[in-house]
Amino acid sequence: MERRHVTQIVQLLLALLIGVLGTLTVIRIKDNNKLIKTRYQDWAKLNVILNMIEENYVDTLDRTSMTDAAVTAALGTLDPHSMYLPPVDHEASVQDLSGNFEGIGIQFSVPADTAIVLEVIAGGPSEKVGLQPGDRLLKVDDTVIAGVKFPQDSIVSRIKGPAGTKVLITVKRGREVIPFEIVRAKIPLHSVDAWFMLDETTGYIRLSKFSRTTFEEVRAASAKLLSEGMTRLVFDLRDNSGGYLDQALYLTNEFLARGDTIVYMEGRSRSREVYRADGHGKLQEIGLSVLISENSASSSEIFAGAIQDNDRGVLVGRRSYGKGLVQEDFPFRDGSGLRLTVARYYTPAGRSIQKPYDNYEYDIYNRYMDGEIFSADAVSLDSTDVHYTRGGRTVYGGGGIMPDVYVPMDTTLATRYYTSCNRKATMMRFASHIFDGYGREIRAIDSYASMDAFFSRIGIENRFRSYAASVDGIKPSSEEEWKETLPYLVPQLRALVARYSQLGENAFYKYYLPVDDMVEEALKAPMNPIELQTGR
Repeated sequence: MERRHVTQIVQLLLALLIGVLGTLTVIRIKDNNKLIKTRYQDWAKLNVILNMIEENYVDTLDRTSMTDAAVTAALGTLDPHSMYLPPVDHEASVQDLSGNFEGIGIQFSVPADTAIVLEVIAGGPSEKVGLQPGDRLLKVDDTVIAGVKFPQDSIVSRIKGPAGTKVLITVKRGREVIPFEIVRAKIPLHSVDAWFMLDETTGYIRLSKFSRTTFEEVRAASAKLLSEGMTRLVFDLRDNSGGYLDQALYLTNEFLARGDTIVYMEGRSRSREVYRADGHGKLQEIGLSVLISENSASSSEIFAGAIQDNDRGVLVGRRSYGKGLVQEDFPFRDGSGLRLTVARYYTPAGRSIQKPYDNYEYDIYNRYMDGEIFSADAVSLDSTDVHYTRGGRTVYGGGGIMPDVYVPMDTTLATRYYTSCNRKATMMRFASHIFDGYGREIRAIDSYASMDAFFSRIGIENRFRSYAASVDGIKPSSEEEWKETLPYLVPQLRALVARYSQLGENAFYKYYLPVDDMVEEALKAPMNPIELQTGR
């Protein structure tokens, strides 16, 4: 009798799971009757409550919304990265790491009743006109979408559209309300934003994410740089939030010798897996500097940790994000998905770089407030979690990866004039204005010599000064402030305009990097990390 009762419960539970979640989840509940019974008893209270609601609640139920809310709440008791993704969010997440789409090139969320820009895709239409993470979307064309509980999928459908069509996006940034006219385009989700030679022997590659095409993109870029004489590489992983694990493994393998450990991982339901280099990498003899920042996370940290622990290259920048968790994506039949943490990963020296969950969402903000972003002396490391690289250098776990060469954020060039222009995205809108007036000429430019000649001919510095004054009412307080702003402002203006040419994103970084402190430090640092005296 008891066994038959248990069997009926199992059958009912499986039927419900098949209907709600799909076969993938059912496969993961295979077990004997005793264990399934125990699991059912553990979750019985939830089923009782749902049945009570079903039988007694005063109004008609929206079961889909309730299911989503219940799942979201349950996952909220786990780590910060395990989450349920409704169909719209899951589709956007998948698109971000593979494929193409036509639109304006942003990702956003609607935490309350107003959509907030989370990411502006590098090289996309939105970035070119000046949209920024944190902007609140107020209107799409003439339709108000803020403060009216506008459905997220409806916002997506209004923003997306065929390449070449225009959409007017009005945003609120601080106290400013700014309209942006954006020409939709096909958004290629490349992970390599730029690659070129910094000097006769030093190459540069900037990687924005670890997508399905990352390894092939980097291999193609590095092959071209090798043909141009590269013997040293500055590999830029700043603000790279991660992505596919296999791509991180393939890419790290390019730089390490046979048998070198890349990473290992394990979890409650995952036995330890160790990944080692196979010795077939094409870049084993290349000098390497890796740039990281407080927003470099996950797969970026796997790469950086392997390079540091094997003493293979020099890490330059600021302490990385601190995400040492491995997620798997479980898609469901309705288009939604579950992103679940299944293991922790550890660097070759045995470090778990996962930061504490306490105040997790405010960690980066706290780093700014505590002064860590501006001074190495303010960096707080867990001195009890000590590990050692292959060459005997001390490294720490428990809170991101500390670079070998720390580079603080430089705010000395942020004059009042520059800050005012930056707040209103004046530089980006100016670049769009110049393109409107010289579009045909700019689109034809295919060399840096021609680009430089164009800038000289139009007098880009004075043109911007007039534009900022007439359009945004921003003027330097004195000639001294104007001269103080120019060394940082002019490279940015040239970079923003040049990206509209045939030179593309390479031009943006080519013009901007000469005023990039981290790149400057990377070029000065020795190629052998053992030679460094960091004091940490």
